[in-house]
Amino acid sequence: MASGFFAILDDIASLMDDVAVTSKIATQKTAGILGDDLAVNAEKATGFVSSREIPVLWAITKGSFINKLIILPIVFLLNWLYQPAINYILILGGLYLAFEGVEKIIEFLFHRKKEESEVIETTEDEDSEESEKSKIRAAITTDFILSIEIVIIALGTVLEESHPFITQILVTSLVAFIATVGVYGIVALIVRMDDAGFKLIKKSNGKGFFSKLGQFLVDALPWIIKALGVIGTVALIMVAGEIFAHRIDYLHHILPSWPGLLKQILFGLTGGLLGVILFTGSKKIYSLVTKK
Repeated sequence: MASGFFAILDDIASLMDDVAVTSKIATQKTAGILGDDLAVNAEKATGFVSSREIPVLWAITKGSFINKLIILPIVFLLNWLYQPAINYILILGGLYLAFEGVEKIIEFLFHRKKEESEVIETTEDEDSEESEKSKIRAAITTDFILSIEIVIIALGTVLEESHPFITQILVTSLVAFIATVGVYGIVALIVRMDDAGFKLIKKSNGKGFFSKLGQFLVDALPWIIKALGVIGTVALIMVAGEIFAHRIDYLHHILPSWPGLLKQILFGLTGGLLGVILFTGSKKIYSLVTKK
């Protein structure tokens, strides 16, 4: 009896060790997408009034956890029933990310002046509860697409090592959990930089090293938010381009002499423009149909 009990403990210890080692490898392989995930979500979680930053970020974080709870069983089931379905889902998700990235670029290039002239008129609307909910929904939707890729990359790592099914579940779930906690934990630190800076200035009475550090944090936040906006947009396009390059066989083999980074940007921009054209055309057709 005792030997059987210790044998079970030994099996559990062996499983946990296997999970820890494989999780480390999977996390390393998802590091790139986690960096893009951080840039995208940090950009989406900023731009709210100070008192709403943490509540909004918490709402997005909860949405991210729910995304993982939805994605994980579906991915495991599809991987068992019909693996190619995962590929098609990723490509559709890539189209959405590319569309979102290119749409931001188009808005910046062609609609910026119009938006600036309407800032005073729309300030109340931007701070409204409905506007906040809309931004949260958009952030959770983007997180959903990025989460699919994170989960699939993690699962792919486990499958490459031919681990048993229980290890696949534990490793993939652990990486998904780390992705959410890590990304949104860092985002929370970024959006509260100015508050930390004000506290340092206040405690040091506006003098000395800590006062200068606090002032630096306060002054740096607007620039960091602007940088995150740019990095987040580029990340959307690059993640989409990487999906297209690796998941569409034809694209995977064309332009072999081009650097991978350049191909990702090209494919992401092309997919995004296609998405914008389809979306704009659909809106016009819908408008014409509804008028009739």
